[in-house]
Amino acid sequence: MTTLPTEFADLEPYADWALATEPERYAKRLASSMPEMQQFYDAAFGRLEDAITYLDKFDLDDLDDDARALMHLMQSLVMVSFPVEVWKQPRVPDSGAAWVTIAKEPVV
Repeated sequence: MTTLPTEFADLEPYADWALATEPERYAKRLASSMPEMQQFYDAAFGRLEDAITYLDKFDLDDLDDDARALMHLMQSLVMVSFPVEVWKQPRVPDSGAAWVTIAKEPVV
């Protein structure tokens, strides 16, 4: 089970968004309803600055599991920001059946 740092216990209901890879985050976005994404966005966006401040205390190579989960949660926040703020739908508008596959992700 994914857990977040105790300072971010209020975000535990959204721990299922703490996904390690972009394809996982994108699949979660596509499988989520707009109300689900809006609820996550509203909760996480309000804690974004706190999360950045918290994570800046660590070297990227030395993140413990809780901090890494927080980082992944905030990466998911980025993944849902355009659907929530602009598109009002999980998919990119007017993209039809287009699909992008990442061949290699940065190692974190």
